[in-house]
Amino acid sequence: MIAAPQGPGFSTTVEALRLREWLLGPGQATLVMDQFSADDFHLVVDDRADVHVNSKDGRFYLGWFPLGRPGTDGEGWKIAVTGTAKVRGYQMSFDTETPADVVAAAVARVLKTSQRV
Repeated sequence: MIAAPQGPGFSTTVEALRLREWLLGPGQATLVMDQFSADDFHLVVDDRADVHVNSKDGRFYLGWFPLGRPGTDGEGWKIAVTGTAKVRGYQMSFDTETPADVVAAAVARVLKTSQRV
């Protein structure tokens, strides 16, 4: 069945409007952490049980804050890549309830873009 618009807009199908299931909940942080090797990264677990991963060159940082990063409103993950003298770096954050699968995909993409020099 197709519902035609009465005026400006778009047409759609009933099937397209059906509810979907979405991945929810924090999941398993190991999906993220298992992407790092001791050869290229330092891993530190602090006294709050927060996990910090740094590349050995110091330009990549990942923080996992299971109970929320102090001083933020529910930030659970922080990824940062330091820039150079010519190009700015970037950072991204994810909520404590962001599925680890989603964070793992972002981390995998960031790591894939890195190159040894």
